[in-house]
Amino acid sequence: MRVISGEKRGLPLKAVPGTQTRPTTDKVKESIFNIIGPYFTGGLVLDLYAGSGGLGIEALSRGAEKAIFVDQNRKAVETVKGNLEQCQYTEKAEVYRNDATRALKALLKREITFSYIFLDPPYAKQNLVNEISIVLDHNLLHSDGKIVCEHATSVSLPDEVGLGSKIRSDTYGDTTITIYTYK
Repeated sequence: MRVISGEKRGLPLKAVPGTQTRPTTDKVKESIFNIIGPYFTGGLVLDLYAGSGGLGIEALSRGAEKAIFVDQNRKAVETVKGNLEQCQYTEKAEVYRNDATRALKALLKREITFSYIFLDPPYAKQNLVNEISIVLDHNLLHSDGKIVCEHATSVSLPDEVGLGSKIRSDTYGDTTITIYTYK
């Protein structure tokens, strides 16, 4: 696992020890960023099920201004912090150990909006429709921002969720990437 492109291109990233997390493959990560825009000029990113932090770190490497990483697994949080140090991005990041829904509710109090939100929950614990609804109904996403969901191919997400619409869905083996934005 590595940073695919940008200023930290080629830098290796550590995976979370054990089998509780499923890192996004380099092929899928590269596809995600080819879809949403290969490079950014600023913007705030939320990596909600951070795991190793690969998606948020990739966004930082490609020009995002700041990223917030959230995972409820202690080992994942430690891995994200280590990967951020490896990439020298600790000043551009906040890392929290929290449940996804609680983290979203805490972010509501800060009155911030994200340019990109990555939702890559463990396949067995997906609550994507509810989380997308919270994000969109409470304006956590910038008006032209995107929510990127990584999920099992067997999971079918609706064309519309609250104030949002699915704009794209692509499958890579047993993984599907579905992207939402405001209607």
